[in-house]
Amino acid sequence: MGKWRIGTSNKGRNLVTYLYPHSIISEQFRTIRTNIQFINREKKHMVLLITSPDRYEGKTTMIGNIAVSIANQKEKVLLIDANLRNPALHQMFMSAQEPGLTDVLKGDAIQEEVIVSTQIPGLKLLPSGKIPSNPSELLGSDVMKNLIAKVSPLYDVILIDSPCLLDVTDTKVLANVSDGVILVVKQGQTKAEHVYNAKKTLQYAKSNIIGTILNGSH
Repeated sequence: MGKWRIGTSNKGRNLVTYLYPHSIISEQFRTIRTNIQFINREKKHMVLLITSPDRYEGKTTMIGNIAVSIANQKEKVLLIDANLRNPALHQMFMSAQEPGLTDVLKGDAIQEEVIVSTQIPGLKLLPSGKIPSNPSELLGSDVMKNLIAKVSPLYDVILIDSPCLLDVTDTKVLANVSDGVILVVKQGQTKAEHVYNAKKTLQYAKSNIIGTILNGSH
């Protein structure tokens, strides 16, 4: 399992790799991108879940910038906002929240209708859609598994954003449809016992933990 450190600003969900591609932080994201590709060098199509033990640890900022960094290598990337409780990727990429993933999972739309292009060439987004009353059931359904199986051959990398791990069961079911999990922890904020519990939870779910990102101050 890899461990990577990155510094971020206090501006929240910023696409640093898009706005400031020559910055030190952008270079750190490129290093993470290279490490991910090295770890999974034998797999042609990767499905990666990015999560964190608790809230406000920067996982959405991480996943957005990693996606941009990978797309900048002319790879096809799909971002899936599976945080059906507090979605944010549509805001990061200035896209509509609806329609989206929940519409597909409920049978009200097909993925071709709701996957949108972003301002980044090669990077597409499947937004969350309307917040449902039963997110765990939807994400753990066969429809979700079939969706991943259907879109996976179309992209080099699929990155899934999810709720924090220790609050709800959503992330556990998503781990089962992913090739690997990256855990984001916040320097000076995430408690060691929460990191331990998150790791144990993923191990119980038989997830492949491929790395940890330490989100520090810059």
